[in-house]
Amino acid sequence: QVQLVESGGGLVQPGGSLRLSCAASGLTVGIYAMSWYRQAPGKERELVATISSAGGRTNYADSVKGRFTISRDNAKDTVYLQMNSLKPEDTAVYFCNAKYQWSDYWGKGTLVTVSS
Repeated sequence: QVQLVESGGGLVQPGGSLRLSCAASGLTVGIYAMSWYRQAPGKERELVATISSAGGRTNYADSVKGRFTISRDNAKDTVYLQMNSLKPEDTAVYFCNAKYQWSDYWGKGTLVTVSS
């Protein structure tokens, strides 16, 4: 069992930057990968970025590639999402996800609003 807590969301102007954090606690051993998802009101949840636990391999949605960077600090059991050059269409609730062999765990989300 793992608990995930996101932080770092807020209001930012277009072109600005934010860094989201996801702190994992509990039984973090066994996590295969951690990811960031986002969901805008009335829209389906979409995968933004993922990073593997073993090799640190990363993958990004085309819409954020080159602007967002996912990283991890294994000593702190924390995953980050650095978001640069933010656009209004990036506005969403961002969720942290931890994938195990048999289950997925989710944080409660943090709201990112990109608006002038």
